[in-house]
Formats: sequence, structure tokens, C-alpha cells
Amino acid sequence: MTIKFDGRVAIVTGAGGGLGRAYALELARRGAKVVVNDLGGARDGTGHSDAALQVVEEIKALGGTAMSNGGSVTEYDQMVEMVAKAKEAWGGVHIVINNAGILRDKSFAKMEPADFDLVLKVHVSGSANVTKAVWDTMREQAYGRLLMTASSTGLYGNFGQANYGAAKLGLAGLTKTLHLGGAK
Repeated sequence: MTIKFDGRVAIVTGAGGGLGRAYALELARRGAKVVVNDLGGARDGTGHSDAALQVVEEIKALGGTAMSNGGSVTEYDQMVEMVAKAKEAWGGVHIVINNAGILRDKSFAKMEPADFDLVLKVHVSGSANVTKAVWDTMREQAYGRLLMTASSTGLYGNFGQANYGAAKLGLAGLTKTLHLGGAK
């Protein structure tokens, strides 16, 4: 039996390409209305594009319902606005996939502190921002599903990815703690 998401509203961050795009398309295929969030930057977080809008057009071409959002997960106010727009349009938010992320790969010896900080800010603080923006809505609904995109790099490490590994294991701790708070 195929799991369906009819009547559900999902937000997927980093949904302009890669895994995020795949999540957004599959949620829409299964009936969810999808907010496709993506700043549209390159893998290192620089620049902007209309990647989110392109995914929305793909979803609409398949008969689904979606809206684009170009807000940065690192800006809490932008995430509050994104959630408010989803609620205004579709009545709630039921699913969040915190997938936004960037890479600033370098050996630790050559890595600048700013590259370390920015990767943590996008992955960990960004996921916390989106989750905080939707938390009260999910509590009021007495329903919500939060997913974080982690990586084996968080558990096992990977050369040149001290920042990414720290961020991904940080997401594991955040997720476990949110589970305890959300269960109440």
C-alpha cells in the first residue's frame, strides 16, 4: 500500500535540487501541498537562482500543488514568514524536511573559522530556525512530522569535512532532543 499525504502541507528546505528536490517531488506525487524552499545558491552557499521556482513548475506539471520560497534558513524571520504563508494558503503545516545545507570542504588545517561557522549555521541553526518557526503550529494541530537530513560523515567523519561532520552530528542531537519535547 502506498503511503499518501492528501490534505497535508509539507515544507522542504534546500529543495531546489538534489535530495531536497526528490523529497518535494515525491511528497507532491503522494498528495501533499509543498513549500519548495531554496535560496538557490551554489553548493558553497554563494549566489542565488530560481531553483525553487523550477521545482514548483515541475510539481505543477505533474498535477501537484506547490509554492516557492527563496528565504534563507539562517534568517529566522524569513522562516516565520514562510510558515505564515503556508498556513494562510493551505491552513497548516504538517511535515518539515530540514534538508538545506552547504559544503565548505577543506582540510581542518586550511579551513577558515568562517567556513566552519557558516556550515554549522546553515545545517544546525537553519534547521532549528525552521523547526522553531513551525513548532507552535504543530503543537496546536497536535500533529507534526520533522525530518532532518543527516550524513554518515557525522558519525564516522570524512577528510576535509570537519565542519560538515560536526553539523550533521549536531542535527542528530537536535533531533533526539526535539523528539523528547515534541512527544509531550
